[in-house]
Amino acid sequence: MMNLTLCLWYSGSVHVRMRSSRAFTVCLAMLCVLLLTAVIVLGVKFNKNYREETNQLLNKEERACLSNNCDLIKQRQNMDGWVCYQSSLYFISFEMKNWDESRSYCLKKGADLIIINSSEEQDFIERVPGDTGVWIGLSDRDVEDTWKWVDGSKMTFRLWRSPEPNGYTKENCVLAYASGWIDHGCHKEFKWICEKNI
Repeated sequence: MMNLTLCLWYSGSVHVRMRSSRAFTVCLAMLCVLLLTAVIVLGVKFNKNYREETNQLLNKEERACLSNNCDLIKQRQNMDGWVCYQSSLYFISFEMKNWDESRSYCLKKGADLIIINSSEEQDFIERVPGDTGVWIGLSDRDVEDTWKWVDGSKMTFRLWRSPEPNGYTKENCVLAYASGWIDHGCHKEFKWICEKNI
């Protein structure tokens, strides 16, 4: 009888343990679900706040950019005859001056004679009506046959006509034509192109 009582007591205690183990597992699972739900809710809320703040910042930047563009447009309207291309403003003259006078005109406008750094910029010059030569900011006045731009940089892009340059000490300034560059006497009068970085 005692064995039977012990057996019943033991099986009852195992049964209680199993129930409490199941209850613990269920509680643990519910806790995990609650934590996961909290993480999802917080993540969604954080993401929404992040997007709203980002949009507000973008709107401020867009407004500032539009304001700057408006200022730039006003500047361009005040700069009669200037044309915007890529990241520079250009002035193509209609009158004729020698190289020094042309450069002086550009400097008074806060610009300088054009520095051609690419074939795209040369293509831009080709839009000048006719095959008229225009002064550009390239010369070898300081040292013969050492061509430098007005900003002091050495020439890296070149588009000389054949057999140019050929003027030696008499032709120290450069004219750009649609068909290429030639060296020419700086005292001669031609149109010119000023360039101003935006």
